[in-house]
Amino acid sequence: MPKVKCPQCGKETEFSGNEFRPFCSERCKLLDFGAWADGDYAVPADPANLTSEDVARIEAALEKTDE
Repeated sequence: MPKVKCPQCGKETEFSGNEFRPFCSERCKLLDFGAWADGDYAVPADPANLTSEDVARIEAALEKTDE
């Protein structure tokens, strides 16, 4: 069976038949989930410079979708 390294701890674990894959255990899976929930994993981006006109158009579009 193929073995992969756990993305959390690096321990080698079997991929097939592992209910926590790609993690080696529930602990590593929960640690990774917690990091996502805390915002530790984020895609860097430049903040948008919106004008008041941009904001008004966005709000108008959102109001249309609420109807």
